[in-house]
Amino acid sequence: MRSSSEPPFTVGIEEEYLLVDLHTRDADPDPPAELLAECTQRGQGQITLEFLRSQLEVGTRVCSTLAEARTDLARLRSIIVEVSRRFERAPIAASTHPFARAIKQKPTEKDRYVSLANEMQAAVRRMLICGMHVHVGIDDDDLRIDLANQFSYFLPHLLALSCSSPFWEGERTGLMSFRLTIFNSLPRTGLPERFDSYGELRRHLDMLIRNGLIEDTTKIWWDLRPSPRYPTLEVRIMDCCTSLDDAICLAALTVCIVRMLYRLRRANQCWRIYPNVLIAENRWRAMRYSFDESLLDLARGELVPFAELLDELIALVREDAEALGCVREVEHARTILERGTSAHRQLRVFEEARERGASEREALQAVVDFLIRETASVPAV
Repeated sequence: MRSSSEPPFTVGIEEEYLLVDLHTRDADPDPPAELLAECTQRGQGQITLEFLRSQLEVGTRVCSTLAEARTDLARLRSIIVEVSRRFERAPIAASTHPFARAIKQKPTEKDRYVSLANEMQAAVRRMLICGMHVHVGIDDDDLRIDLANQFSYFLPHLLALSCSSPFWEGERTGLMSFRLTIFNSLPRTGLPERFDSYGELRRHLDMLIRNGLIEDTTKIWWDLRPSPRYPTLEVRIMDCCTSLDDAICLAALTVCIVRMLYRLRRANQCWRIYPNVLIAENRWRAMRYSFDESLLDLARGELVPFAELLDELIALVREDAEALGCVREVEHARTILERGTSAHRQLRVFEEARERGASEREALQAVVDFLIRETASVPAV
């Protein structure tokens, strides 16, 4: 039982999916209205329309355990899979589509999205990308700021384990997370600013609102932010994981890191705050290589193989994983390392198809088929 002064460490997961046409394997720019209506109705507020009509977003309930989050996320994925199949469509949980063209997509007719399109112009018209956000319940405003300042160090590690966007508009990009190169073209993205208190954060954001530069704080899209709507710390850097198990692993690591940082604070310690210029270098390396190349260990000041860093991270949060009942979910990170992220697996499917004599287009379609199967797969607990 947690003490009354301890944060709740609840978890909520948001994922965005692309809807594809089962005949062409292309993203469907204008899915049947009946499909979208049934998904949103059955989701009862947990399945919503996104900026593009080819996208749907899901959000789990506020969950006390990772097992509960897994059950709810599996349920939401299953609703979209089931409904879409009847309309000869399917969702894919990946941060980019292997060959769909952004210019062919249609925006959702919703005031917020119309306003966004008018303001951002071509930058937002390229947003054929999907992400995964993890909310961790922290019910103290200043505590959220303090933990956010320390958490930034770990953002590249989480990105490296989540990569699912190696292709863009039919091109093998050479990056494992191309999504962030697209998202970074918007303002107020990237690594978060550092603040000494929640009041300081509010003063800065209120200035933007007062001058009409943003309508509200939901227009702050940093990799990590105090949620503008909930008493949570929201980690937004991850690609959308194709595997449900991978998604839950990333959520488990996120909440365990937050709890570990709180545990240090309670012992009058803290994680060292490193300059964003160094964290940004690791962020880039995670985008480019996932975990295939080393990251900077900022304490040692040298490049260290990711496998070694992951071992250290798992050891660092073991006490927290045990307390939160998610040791198995955290340990799944080793499985990701062994068999690869979604990006690794997509590239293998593409290469194997080409070796069998498939054309480039056919190989890309084979990648979509893999994404359809993996998204619909809900492994037994």
